Amino acid sequence: MHSSPQGLRPAAAAWTVPLLLIPVLLLLSPAAQAHHLLSLLHLKPSPLAGFFSGLAHPVLGPDHLLFLLALSLVGLRHRVSWMLGLLATGLCGSALGLLIPGLPGAEALVSFTLVVMALVLMGRLPMLVLIPAFALHGYVLSASVLGWTTMPIAFYLLGLLLGQGALLLLSLTLLRRLGARLTSPVQQLLAAALIGCGGAWTWSALVG
Repeated sequence: MHSSPQGLRPAAAAWTVPLLLIPVLLLLSPAAQAHHLLSLLHLKPSPLAGFFSGLAHPVLGPDHLLFLLALSLVGLRHRVSWMLGLLATGLCGSALGLLIPGLPGAEALVSFTLVVMALVLMGRLPMLVLIPAFALHGYVLSASVLGWTTMPIAFYLLGLLLGQGALLLLSLTLLRRLGARLTSPVQQLLAAALIGCGGAWTWSALVG
């Protein structure tokens, strides 16, 4: 007997939705703030420490993690090559952050990108708006290495590139195996959750 693809749909959605809601729960936690591996481990800047810090930074910052995971939902409709341009844009944003740091309201804008992502998922905005959104994430991620010397910064950016790329590939692979058959109502529900989290975090950043 052959299993029916239709019968796999409920199971796929049942596994995918909880996985995607984990970062949402982290966002609702009072401790949901971006952290730096060097601060957590009390390390000094070095090429090796910078590399591992960049590698872990997207995971330690729940806002960036949720943005990347939601980006994978958009990626279900496109080829894998689309993310190469976004990763390059993120690096350009990080470089700009090193050259011109201190953009007013940057953290609030990063939180608002979750709302932008939701509107893209809902078909209310074009995918092209994700390019400046991803660049903004790269800009903010560069703030933690201001004052470092050249080599640790270079290795941090390399780790950041590899970390984000690996996370996107992993989440895309999982979604295509478990959630490629996600129904439109489920995606709309996830988009609504993004709007709620992004709106709450934006407000918190503005009044905090």
